[in-house]
Amino acid sequence: MNIQWYPGHMTKAKRAMKEDIKLIDLIIELVDARVPLSSRNPDIDELGAGKARMVLLNKSDLADERYNNAWAAYFESQGCHVVKVNSRSGAGLKQIGGVVQEACKEKIERDRRRGILNRPVRAMVVGIPNVGKSTFINSFAGKACAKTGNKPGVTKGNQWIRLNKNLELLDTPGILWPRFEDQQVGIRLALIGSINDDILNKDELAMELIRFLKKEYPQVLSERYEINTEDELEALKQVARARGCLAKGGELDLTKASNIFIDEFRSGKLGRLTLEFPLQ
Repeated sequence: MNIQWYPGHMTKAKRAMKEDIKLIDLIIELVDARVPLSSRNPDIDELGAGKARMVLLNKSDLADERYNNAWAAYFESQGCHVVKVNSRSGAGLKQIGGVVQEACKEKIERDRRRGILNRPVRAMVVGIPNVGKSTFINSFAGKACAKTGNKPGVTKGNQWIRLNKNLELLDTPGILWPRFEDQQVGIRLALIGSINDDILNKDELAMELIRFLKKEYPQVLSERYEINTEDELEALKQVARARGCLAKGGELDLTKASNIFIDEFRSGKLGRLTLEFPLQ
């Protein structure tokens, strides 16, 4: 399954980020806790060289908690400050202010020595499409100041948001990178909704998810859908039967079943699942 998606506005957005990076003290990078490495844009490391870094493991309530902790340790070993959050419910957001101050303590101390007092930390919020940046900003600020949507690519331009006297945020559009070298990355991003659904073959994508779950979380398939086969296509047919997905003439509607199956994964109805694991 070959997945590539890089709309034209993302090139423009990346250029704008390059311009704005010199204005900021800290990069706050949101990743999806279910696919923390795949949902990182590798260009951010190059763009943000020399800046303080924070990683927010967003949607951590949807991910396997064992691996949330392992991923937090992994990113900390890379020199990032890490907070597990759920932007929708607000869980974890109260920790962020203190962690921002810790991440930028050298900059704050440098300002103090120069006699610059109370200059707010300026942070750029980055992340790939549909990872929850705008929801995070609205929850963190306590008001609707960034556009949100359940489709990737809602934020189209950069905007500054002053949260308080200590912190200003620069919201940026979600940008991918031009080519996925590893197609498993593209598949994982498609599964979490960061690729435009309109370009995807949902049947193939559903069978990729079945293949993964059979290996890592087999109880999900057996308990929720009574799947008892090793064949991915037959398993998808069993999902269709379990969900009553029938087309005209009583044929199984596999596309409808695939959409339901993927939606149930995305919404957490299959349980807390992580799709990739930290490097050992």
